[in-house]
Amino acid sequence: MAIAIDWASAVLISVILFNYDPLATLAIFAVLQSVFLLTANGSIGHLALGMRVVPLAGGYLGIWRPLVRTVLLCLVIPAVIWDLDQRGMHDRAVGAILVRR
Repeated sequence: MAIAIDWASAVLISVILFNYDPLATLAIFAVLQSVFLLTANGSIGHLALGMRVVPLAGGYLGIWRPLVRTVLLCLVIPAVIWDLDQRGMHDRAVGAILVRR
């Protein structure tokens, strides 16, 4: 559900600024994901639903994790493949986990 909120936000901005350009929408989605993960440990959708992304080892999420996670999320396939713990491959690849606040 959080990803639907994030995508809807990107579509809304794309409609307002670019008359809905699909590439612009993807770029806006990536920027929103990166900026919110870097600053708030969660995207707009995550924050709206009371979730956040944290590293498995604890501490600061860092800079590289949000950026790599966003690239993998934009590729879609890693996000729809889950492990036994219901973690997407985009989270597993960067050593992060989505938790409730």
